[in-house]
Amino acid sequence: MNITQDKVVELDYKLTVNGEVIDQSESGEPLVYLHGHSNIIPGLERALEGKTSGDALQVTVQPEDGYGERDEDNVEDLSRDDFEDDVEVGATYYAQAEDGSVIPFTVMSVDGESVKVDFNPPLAGMVLDFDVKVLSVRDATAEELDHGHAHSGEHDHE
Repeated sequence: MNITQDKVVELDYKLTVNGEVIDQSESGEPLVYLHGHSNIIPGLERALEGKTSGDALQVTVQPEDGYGERDEDNVEDLSRDDFEDDVEVGATYYAQAEDGSVIPFTVMSVDGESVKVDFNPPLAGMVLDFDVKVLSVRDATAEELDHGHAHSGEHDHE
C-alpha cells in the first residue's frame, strides 16, 4: 500500500542538522502519523508521498518546508517578574496568547531584571536531514480521520 492522503504511516527516522543527531525514533517505538493532515513538517510529508513499506530514503528539508525561517521580530525582552520561579537559560517555557493558545519560547539570556526570549521554533532557519525507513502503511480508521491524527494504540487520543 502506498502512502497517500488518509493513510496511517509508521516510520523510523533520524534527524540531523549539520551532521549532529537532533532527534530519532527509539527502537521499537516508531513515529506514527496520519498522512495529509499536517501531522509532520510539509517537506518530509511530500517526500513520503507514494512510498510503501520497506522503502528507505534520505530527505533534506529546507527551512521554508520545515519550521520556517528565523524571524528576529520573534525575539523579545520580558521582565523577570513575568516568571514565577528561577529562570534558566536554554529552558523552554510557555506563554498564553490572547486567543488562549499556548506558545512555547526559549530563554536566550538573563540580564538583571530583563529576560531575552525567543518565540521562534528551535529548528527555525535550519536545514533538516532525515534518514527514514517506512515500516508500515494502512488505511486510517473513521475515528482517526475524525480526530485528524493517528492512534498508535487502543484509546490513544494524544
